[in-house]
Amino acid sequence: MIRYVLRRLLQLVPVFFGTTFLIYVLVWALPGDPFSGKCGQAACPAAYVAQMTEKYHLNDNIFVQYFKYLGSLFTGDWGETFNGTSVGELIATSYPITLRLAVIAVAIEAVIGLTAGVLTGLRGKGFLDNLVLVSTTFLISLPVFVTAIVLQLALGGNGLGWIEASVSENPGIGELIVPGIALGSLSMAYVARLSRSSIAENRRADYVRTAIAKGLPQSRVVGVHLLRNSVIPVLTFLGTDLGALMGGAIVTEGVFNINGLGRLIFRGIQDRESATVVGVVVLLVLVYLLMSLIVDLLYAVLDPRIRYD
Repeated sequence: MIRYVLRRLLQLVPVFFGTTFLIYVLVWALPGDPFSGKCGQAACPAAYVAQMTEKYHLNDNIFVQYFKYLGSLFTGDWGETFNGTSVGELIATSYPITLRLAVIAVAIEAVIGLTAGVLTGLRGKGFLDNLVLVSTTFLISLPVFVTAIVLQLALGGNGLGWIEASVSENPGIGELIVPGIALGSLSMAYVARLSRSSIAENRRADYVRTAIAKGLPQSRVVGVHLLRNSVIPVLTFLGTDLGALMGGAIVTEGVFNINGLGRLIFRGIQDRESATVVGVVVLLVLVYLLMSLIVDLLYAVLDPRIRYD
């Protein structure tokens, strides 16, 4: 297991360098004049442009710029915006909020999606199966921002009045449940369908028939034998979805006025603050790579046939 972990970590190194370099080039090198609009309607003074160009190494080759950025990143310096604000402080303020939102969304999609998928997969065709298929098709066809707006209008002040239209500056778990439902609605539909298909397929597997022939209780056949193997593809989806949800929260955070990473990266793009955009995206890359490693390691826990040498 240790050798496998070390090998996987080594495999992540070129992926990290490749993705972060691509991000750095796209954000810093391609947009054009980085000082456009920084001084209002007038063009920035030459002295200001020269000072900022030297400070951010913009005259260097793109490879030199990138490795200087990595050198600062590895020492804990995430850079700073053109107005002198530390990107690390901005991320430290926004990251916990988005993490809470993404975890809530994953928990909701795992509990509801798995429950619906397991029940329909075990019972087969019928009213419940048709209901889940219709409802998941409906959720898949709706963009996330539409679901978010509908929930906000229906449950907010103009509707039932159960929630506020905008969450507080540092929202707790209770305030993030409805935004979490909106954020995880699409993935919840996919989890339900994926778990339903996996359960229905594995019900006919030899190891399940053998367990039933041995006279094992239904709960043990389902919980120990059937569910453990059927949940593996669902686990893969949920693990990678956590990183995807953190990056895709920009729409949901905009609807509910949540000051998370989504709002931060949106403001960074709007204000042409390349350091902010690069910093947030690099963090999301790290989260995604870490989650993919954790998912791979959990395979061996769920399926005893899988062994890592």
